[in-house]
Amino acid sequence: MLQVNDIDVFYGSIQALKKISLEVKPGNIVTLIGANGAGKSTTLKTISGLLRPKNGSISFKGREISKTSPNKIVGMGISQVPEGRRVFPSMTVMENLKMGAYLRNDKQGIVSDLNAVFDRFPRLQERIKQMAGTLSGGEQQMLAMGRALMARPELLLMDEPSMGLAPLLVKEIFDIISFINSTGTTIFLVEQNAHMALSIANYAYVIETGKIVLSGPAQDLINSEEVKKAYMGG
Repeated sequence: MLQVNDIDVFYGSIQALKKISLEVKPGNIVTLIGANGAGKSTTLKTISGLLRPKNGSISFKGREISKTSPNKIVGMGISQVPEGRRVFPSMTVMENLKMGAYLRNDKQGIVSDLNAVFDRFPRLQERIKQMAGTLSGGEQQMLAMGRALMARPELLLMDEPSMGLAPLLVKEIFDIISFINSTGTTIFLVEQNAHMALSIANYAYVIETGKIVLSGPAQDLINSEEVKKAYMGG
């Protein structure tokens, strides 16, 4: 579904990604783990069109997208749940969700998807008229996920969904990610919580200082002594 081939990405003269290659197969959860500043978010921003690679290619369902604008990439079926939630704080929960469907004009489908989001996140329905900026961190994360789902993505990019959340909420968020995947949405998950990410993923990549240094089935990596020492404190 998604193929990233040998991309180099720079911030000015500083190289952030060095010959990154990875693949996300349809129906899978693929995770990219690594320390803070390793290049995880840069990888996602490049896939979603917010950054341009200097070299290499990115293709989605066989179509080259490395020079495609972010709004067109959303229209092709890729949505992103950004790091830090990035909800619109002075807009209501409902207004935020409708922003996720801004490229759509199928009114009945939008209503159906809103109902599906509220079934999955009942707390959002309880706070439908509340300003997003007044929600708790966990509720904002649910809103960011719901907003991304309103675009009906085939591929959902998730950037650090557990960041800043209490352990009980982290488990709930990862249960929801697994559920979203079970309904047919492919997920590419960037996460510092290596253990949680590997526990739900099919395949995993490890990034260090802008390079992929390890990859394999998630269950193999979760049992790897190297990964345990570096990312799981064991």
